[in-house]
Amino acid sequence: MDSILNYFETIPSLHRSLILVGGLTFFWLLEGAFPLFKFNYKKWKHAGPNLFFTLTTIVVNFALAFLLLNAADFVMANNIGILNWLPELPLVLYIVIGVLLMDFFGAYLPHFVEHKVQPLWMIHLVHHTDHNVDTTTANRHHPLESVIRYSFTLIGVFLIGAPMGIVMLYQSMSLIATQFSHANIKLPRKVDKALSYILVSPDMHKVHHHYVLPYTDSNYGNIFSVWDRLLGTYMELDRDKIIYGVDVFPDEVENSKIIPLLKQPFQKYQKPTIRPETEA
Repeated sequence: MDSILNYFETIPSLHRSLILVGGLTFFWLLEGAFPLFKFNYKKWKHAGPNLFFTLTTIVVNFALAFLLLNAADFVMANNIGILNWLPELPLVLYIVIGVLLMDFFGAYLPHFVEHKVQPLWMIHLVHHTDHNVDTTTANRHHPLESVIRYSFTLIGVFLIGAPMGIVMLYQSMSLIATQFSHANIKLPRKVDKALSYILVSPDMHKVHHHYVLPYTDSNYGNIFSVWDRLLGTYMELDRDKIIYGVDVFPDEVENSKIIPLLKQPFQKYQKPTIRPETEA
């Protein structure tokens, strides 16, 4: 475990790029072989805007990377944060707790807040207005959202007292997890259900992308499902009933163009619709 932590502490940029591209390629091929939905779309055309926003996410994270590095060094040097206040633990447990907490502060919490605060929801809307959710949707985030999530991750480093090795391990796991949960793949229902007790499975996360409330405001998790289950935001919906998008922003053509998507956070706010489960 020491070697794993040491590796991620100094992981080369090339290796991080390989994780991104490798995961995207793997799930792209997998969803082509075992699709959940047979979308009537040109896959590469659909991927264009999503890959653009993936690149903007990379740019934001790269530009701000020095902040995470300095924060991790600072908390370790000054004995700040939860991990540094715990009694000595086996390394495996130390890493598991660190990644779990990073998943909460860096993913679950900002995601929850984005759904509850109107201006942040309008920014996050870019992610939800994809009408054909697949693995390329994973990093379809407005640049402003990339900054917001980075800020939460940075705060998380201070609260958790996370060393750089755990931060980079979490980010690498997060990348693969989100590509997996968004992938248009059809796992056996029992396998998906079993996975969802620990991890955010594809069927579990697809519920979050259903076009109406209350499902849109559920299943916020990224890597682990524990936070949704503990905090009462876990919901289920038969995957055959799922319809992607957002009911108050139904224009699929506009929702697939880069410029309108960049402008989307500045549109007039429209309150989502809450519908009974029987109408979902």
